[in-house]
Amino acid sequence: MNKPFSRRRALMATATLSLGLCSAWTQAQTYPSQNIKFVVPYAAGGATDALARMVGQKLQESWGQTVVIENKPGAGGTIGNNIVAKAPADGHTVLVGITAIIQQPPMMPNLPYDVFKDFAPVTRIAISPSMFVVPPSTPVNTLKEFVTLVKANPGKYNYGTYGAGTSSHIQGALLNMQAGLDMVQIPFSGAAPLVNNMVGGQLTSAFIDMGSGRAHLKSFKVLAVTGTRRLPGLPDVPTFAEQGFHSFDPYGWFAFFLPAATPAAVVNKLSDEVNRILTLPDVTARIENMGLWVGGGKPADFAQTIKTDYSIYEKIIRDANIKIN
Repeated sequence: MNKPFSRRRALMATATLSLGLCSAWTQAQTYPSQNIKFVVPYAAGGATDALARMVGQKLQESWGQTVVIENKPGAGGTIGNNIVAKAPADGHTVLVGITAIIQQPPMMPNLPYDVFKDFAPVTRIAISPSMFVVPPSTPVNTLKEFVTLVKANPGKYNYGTYGAGTSSHIQGALLNMQAGLDMVQIPFSGAAPLVNNMVGGQLTSAFIDMGSGRAHLKSFKVLAVTGTRRLPGLPDVPTFAEQGFHSFDPYGWFAFFLPAATPAAVVNKLSDEVNRILTLPDVTARIENMGLWVGGGKPADFAQTIKTDYSIYEKIIRDANIKIN
């Protein structure tokens, strides 16, 4: 008795699926059909903004659609992130995000969006390793010697960061935990004041990304670098892992995201074009001149990177009890 009804439902379901696939394919074929908006959740003038404008210009040239850069700073980037999370899922509103988007959830449980449910990863634009640095006058040459020095002088050493809850804060807390140190965090409002105070001798150590610190390498002793391999510009400086520390593997990154419900065909089309742009010699040169590595890769690969990095950051943040009000 139920067979005709079941067969009818199956046919209807198949027709609905086919219609949905056809609609997604058509949307991808006509994409982009209007101006594209890049939402940068930070102020103009920084690295995120510069990368957005560089890729946006190239995208505008290749696709013939105007790319508008909208800077929406505030609340550590969450204002801009939320705009894209709630935007129409048609590929025309793109988030230019950074690593903080996956670091904030464990520290800020009341975010207005869910990173894993409300965003579709597209690809990384650029990758940023970090350095652990001390003043040249510090009487050490290795991380092991620095740890011994700090333990012998309790309460005298600190580490500068870009601000509470940032990558440098998380990395400093991790070093404190693993080495048994008591260094106090000194937060600044971004990379520029952190670097200036480090160069000026007001700090006893700091975690600084390569892009921000590259021009000042002669003003530091670099004792370790994050990531899984040594930096080309610092071949003699070992990674944290080489020196017996763990969980310093994640790199910082700048990346594109779309609203989660964006059709996969549209996500892939944007990813493919951005990957092509990243291979252009002038783009590659500019990214490398910023002290960054060129990104790229498929959406699925970036999604896996996000999951892996998040699991590492979430554990550090929980163990260190880092919270942002």
